[in-house]
Amino acid sequence: MKSAKPYIEEHKQRFIDELIELLKIPSISADSAYKDDVFNTAEAVKDSLKKAGCDTVEICETPGYPIVYGEKIIDKNLPTVLVYGHYDVQPPDPMDLWNSPPFDPVIEKRSVIPTVLSLPVVLVTIKDKCICT
Repeated sequence: MKSAKPYIEEHKQRFIDELIELLKIPSISADSAYKDDVFNTAEAVKDSLKKAGCDTVEICETPGYPIVYGEKIIDKNLPTVLVYGHYDVQPPDPMDLWNSPPFDPVIEKRSVIPTVLSLPVVLVTIKDKCICT
């Protein structure tokens, strides 16, 4: 198995740029004023899955917000890996607790909320076809 570390270092800026673009969308599902942004985020996730090389990508309508489904079968004889996450965010209130505008991402020495970060990590893994093999 090859080490992923050199690959990650080489493509680090792309990974950061893709994450920042996703974090810029105010996909606040709890506030109907952001309904279009939530749908736009679903489209952005769909586009990212396509760019990452998924063979099947679709937006599945629901009574609420849509589900984005992507599939990449490398070998049908291998086990299936299912990744579940969400693409919406919580309201940013109270605003006075922010050091910068909530949808103008800034890199600090803190971590990104794990559920928000997990989606770009999955997309990178699909796109770069499991670089550790």
